[in-house]
Amino acid sequence: MRYLVAIHHPDDYEPVVKEDEAMDRAIDALNEEMVATGVRVFVGGLRPVSSAKSLRAQPDGQVLTTVGPYLQTTEHVGGFWVLEAADLDEALEWGRKAVIACRAPVEVRPFY
Repeated sequence: MRYLVAIHHPDDYEPVVKEDEAMDRAIDALNEEMVATGVRVFVGGLRPVSSAKSLRAQPDGQVLTTVGPYLQTTEHVGGFWVLEAADLDEALEWGRKAVIACRAPVEVRPFY
C-alpha cells in the first residue's frame, strides 16, 4: 500500500535560514535508509507557498487563477515522500523518523 508522508512548514519558512547542515545530513540519511529498504517511491520538496497559484472553478464555467495557496492557513506542505509500506504502522514509523529529521510536523495518509 502507498502512503503520503507530508512535511508541514509555517508559511514564512525559509529553508536557507531554517535548515542547517545537521538537518540536511539527517534528511539525506533518512532518504538513503528509505532507498536501501525499498520503501521510497518518490520524494519532492516544494518551493515556498508564496510561489503557489490556486485555480477555482466559477459558477459560469470559467476558471479563476489567484496568487497564493488554495487554503489560507499558517502552515503548508513543504515537501513529501510517497512510500510503499506494508501497513499503516510501518508508514507511521517512517513518519516518526521524518519528524525527527525534518524538525517539523508530519502527516501520514494512505492512498486509495
